[in-house]
Amino acid sequence: MNPRYLLAQTSLFGNLAPSHRRALAEAGLPVEVRRRGVLFAEGVRGEAFYVVARGRVQLHKTAPDGREIVIKVVQPGETFAEVVLFEEARYPVTAVALTDALLLKILRRDVQRLLADADFRNDFIAMLMRKQRYLADRLRQMATQTVEERFRQFLREQYGAADRVELTIPRKALAAAIGATPETVSRLLRRLKTAGVLSGHGRLLLFKPGFWKSPPSP
Repeated sequence: MNPRYLLAQTSLFGNLAPSHRRALAEAGLPVEVRRRGVLFAEGVRGEAFYVVARGRVQLHKTAPDGREIVIKVVQPGETFAEVVLFEEARYPVTAVALTDALLLKILRRDVQRLLADADFRNDFIAMLMRKQRYLADRLRQMATQTVEERFRQFLREQYGAADRVELTIPRKALAAAIGATPETVSRLLRRLKTAGVLSGHGRLLLFKPGFWKSPPSP
């Protein structure tokens, strides 16, 4: 893993000045975690944020009745747990590897040390504001897009507009990532198969060219 290259590819740090990105990369620590390994648990004191270099990580909260509510599936090139840098002393979610994963871990204390430099601090704050705008846009998309549109967008972001996809995450995690229930996703897949734009079984999905164009009629 090349930490400087990894940070340059992220939407969060890609626009940092090269010298600031290099300083952040030099503070990073590589971390490998096996599938189903827990990086941190909800409520534990936060010491670092992470960048995914390889694999996928699920973020979830635990409901009062014990159910796991999936918040996001983090893919390569994305960051998570930045909230502990400023807003939260403790992790608001649990992070579990859905696959074997390689991560860059950057300690809170190292970021705070770098923030003592005014140029780095101003650049870093501007970057956080850009992420806030991005998250606001994503929330608007979740509110206005149909489940089918969110399903297509998720697949495109995770795997590209391919003619076949081998899902690397469970159906439950996929459903949570697009703001739907597993039952809703199952109904959607059946409808797409009936429409003739999707086939396959298990985690293998095969797409006809029409899948990436206009959605079929309900």
